Amino acid sequence: MEVLSSRVLLRPRDPARSRRFYAETLGLAVYREFGPPDHPGVVFFLGQGLLELSGSSPDGAGPGVSLWMQVRDVTREEERLRRAGVTVLREARTEPWGLIELWIADPDGHRIVLVQVPADHPLRRDAR
Repeated sequence: MEVLSSRVLLRPRDPARSRRFYAETLGLAVYREFGPPDHPGVVFFLGQGLLELSGSSPDGAGPGVSLWMQVRDVTREEERLRRAGVTVLREARTEPWGLIELWIADPDGHRIVLVQVPADHPLRRDAR
């Protein structure tokens, strides 16, 4: 299989609320918008991937799904997001594998893992 493009799709309970969360609270940039003006879909840049919010679903978050986003400074993001009223599921801390992780939730309860790779972590080094 040759994958030419990919994205994660979320069907939020309240599409307008989720669009505001991802665009305004998290500050993700919009890749494209589509569909009818009264129920538009939106695709956000997600680092090297894309996140699409379209349609809606009464189901909310699935228990086995998380979004993983690498950021430059987890501590700064935690402070900013707490001030914005974002639900923090677990405060920032260094994991046994050396990455710093903060767990938050979107308005539907989808877990978002914000990750910082410390300067001395092996992921920053090419050992070849």
